[in-house]
Amino acid sequence: MFEYVWLIPLFPLIGFAINGLLGKKIKNEKIIGGLGTVMVVCSFIVSALILLQLLGLPGEERHFEKTLFTWIQSGNFKADIGFLIDPLSVIMLMVVTGVGSLIHLYSIGYMHGEEGFYRYFAYLNLFTFSMLLLVLGNNLLLMFVGWEGVGLCSYLLIGYYFHKKSAGDAGKKAFVVNRIGDFGFLLGIFTLFWYFGTKFNVWTINFHELALQSHLLSTEATFGVITLVTLFFFIGATGKSAQIPLYTWLPDAMEGPTPVSALIHAATMVTAGVYMIARMNFLYIKAPQTLMVVAIVGAATAIFAATIGTAQNDIKRVLAYSTVSQLGYMFLAMGVGAFTAGIFHLMTHAFFKACLFLGSGSVIHGMHYALHHADHHEHCAHAADVDPQDMRNMGGLRKQMPWTFLTFLLATIAIAGIPGFAGFFSKDEILWQAFANPLHGDLNYVLWGLGAVAAGLTAFYMFRLVFMTFFGESRLIPEAKKHLHESHIVIVLPLVVLAILSVVGGWIGLPKLIGERLGNIPNYFEHFLEPVFANGHVAAAEGAHLSATLEWGLMGTSVLIAVVGISIAYALYIIAPTVPARFVARFPRLYQLVYNKWYVDEIYDFLFVNPCKAFGNFLWKGFDVVVVDGLVNGTAFVVKNTGGGMRYLQTGLVHNYAMTMVLGVVVIVGVYIFR
Repeated sequence: MFEYVWLIPLFPLIGFAINGLLGKKIKNEKIIGGLGTVMVVCSFIVSALILLQLLGLPGEERHFEKTLFTWIQSGNFKADIGFLIDPLSVIMLMVVTGVGSLIHLYSIGYMHGEEGFYRYFAYLNLFTFSMLLLVLGNNLLLMFVGWEGVGLCSYLLIGYYFHKKSAGDAGKKAFVVNRIGDFGFLLGIFTLFWYFGTKFNVWTINFHELALQSHLLSTEATFGVITLVTLFFFIGATGKSAQIPLYTWLPDAMEGPTPVSALIHAATMVTAGVYMIARMNFLYIKAPQTLMVVAIVGAATAIFAATIGTAQNDIKRVLAYSTVSQLGYMFLAMGVGAFTAGIFHLMTHAFFKACLFLGSGSVIHGMHYALHHADHHEHCAHAADVDPQDMRNMGGLRKQMPWTFLTFLLATIAIAGIPGFAGFFSKDEILWQAFANPLHGDLNYVLWGLGAVAAGLTAFYMFRLVFMTFFGESRLIPEAKKHLHESHIVIVLPLVVLAILSVVGGWIGLPKLIGERLGNIPNYFEHFLEPVFANGHVAAAEGAHLSATLEWGLMGTSVLIAVVGISIAYALYIIAPTVPARFVARFPRLYQLVYNKWYVDEIYDFLFVNPCKAFGNFLWKGFDVVVVDGLVNGTAFVVKNTGGGMRYLQTGLVHNYAMTMVLGVVVIVGVYIFR
C-alpha cells in the first residue's frame, strides 16, 4: 500500500474540486455532503491499510518515501513532491482522516439548510487536503505549502458567515497572526538551508537526509545557528498552535461553524506546530536552550489559558481556551524532550476535544431550534434575543439531550485526567516527564508545578461547563424548553464514536508502572514511535535514579488535584450555586480581569494593532494622498493649465493671425532699430 500513499491527499482534493466547481449546480445536500465525507473516509481507509502494513515491519524498516516528481531543482538544491511514511506521519494520518471523517459526517446534519452548504464542504475538503500535505511532505518546503494551505482554509472557514462583522474580523485576525508565525518558519528554512549547505555542503531540506546528517551538529553549535534556527521554527509553531504570544486568534476562531472549531481545535491546524517540532526532533535535541524556551512557553500557556477558561460563559469560548491550554501541555512535553508523550497527548486530545466541540455544537443546534420555534409565539418574541451559546441560558439539558450529555460527560472526564480515560494516560505522562526528565535540572519542578495547577483548573472549568449546561434547573423560557430535543442520528453517531475513543484511546500507551501491574503490558505507542525519535532521544525519566514510589506519588497527586477541581466546581455550581455571584460581587476587578482575558487583546491593540493602523493611515492619507497623488495630480495640473493658456493662440480667426504677424514684424524691426 505504500506505493498508493498519494491517494490519501488526492481524495479530499477531488472532493474540493467537484463541490467547489459544481456544488452550486448540484444543490442536493446529501450528494454534496456525502461526496465530501466519502472522500475523507477513503483517505482514512488507505491510511489504515498503510498502518497495518507498517505494523508488520521491523522497527528499523518502518520508513518509506514516495517521490512523485521533481518540483524545484537549482544547482545543488532539489525539492521533490514526495511523501514520507513512518510511524509519526501514520499516526497523524489516522488522527486527521479518522476524526476528520466524523466531523464531515456530523456537518451533514449540523449545516443542513445553510445557503453556502456546497462552499462549506469544498473548504472543509481543501482544509483536510492541506493538512494531509503538511503531514505527508518529505521536505520542509512541501510542509510549508500545507502549512500555508491550512492557514488559508482557516481564514475561509472561520469567516464562513462573512455577512457577520465578528466572523470576518476573526478570519482576518487568524490570517494575520498566522502570517507573523509563518515569517519565522520561513526564516528557519532559509537559515537551516544556508547553514547546512555552507558549513557541511549538505544542500537539502529533506527530513530524512537532514536527520541522517544531524550527527554533524556538535554541541558548540547549539549556542549559535542551530538555536536560532529552532527558535525561528518555534515562532512558526506558536502561530499555528496558538501559544504565547500568538494565541489570541484561536478563541476567536469559534466564530466559524462549530464543526470547523472541532476540526481546527482538535485534529488539524493547531496540531501542526507540535507535529513540526516532533518531526524535527533531531535539530531540537541539539538546542537545549530552545527546548527550555519551548517548555517554559508551553507551561505558561497551559496555566494562563486555563485561568481565562474559568470565567467564560460562552460554551465554545470555554472549549477554545481549553484547547490553548492543552496545546501548552503538548509543547511542555516537547520542551522536556518527551516527544512521544507530546504526540500521545495530541492523539488523545483529538478524541476528547473533537467530542467536546461537537457536543457543544449539538447543544447549540438544539438551543437554536428551540428558541427559533419559541419565537413564533407572540408572547415569546424576546426568545430571538437569547444567546444560544451562553451557558447561563441553559441548565438541565441532560434530560432532553441524554446522548449529547453522556458523550460530553465522558469526554470531560477524559480531559480532566481521571484514571482509566484517555486523557489520564497522556497528561500524566507529560507531568511525569516534566518532573523527572533531567534535561532542564531544577526548572523541571517548576514546570511540573505549573502543569499540575493547570490540570486542576482544567478539571474545574470543564465540570463547571457540564454543571451549568446539563444540571440544575432549566433557565430556558418555558416555550423554548418544550421544543428542545436530542439531535439527529447524523450528529449523535460521531459523538458516540469519539466518546468511546476518549475512554479507550489511552490504553495503547500505558505507563510502565501500570503496564507491569497489569501483566507486563508494554507501551505500544512508545515502541511504535521509537524509530522516529532515535536521533532525538533524551534519557528517559523512568531511569533507575528515580523510584517507582515517587512516580506513583506524582500520579496520585495529579489525580487528587483533578478531583479537587471537580469537587470545587460541584460545590459552587450544584450545592451552592449562589456563591459564584457573591464571589464576583466581592472581587469585581479580579473577575473582570479574568473575564476580559487579562486584557491581552487590548494591550496588543494598544502596542501593535493601533500603531500599525495609524502608520497605514499616514501612508494612505499622508504619503500616498499628499506626496504620490500630489506629484501625479500636480504634473497633470501644470500640463492642463499650460495647455489651457496656449489654446488662446489657436483661435481659428484669420484677422487674429494677421494681427499677430504684424505685431511680430513690428517687434523684429524694433529690435534691429534699437540695437
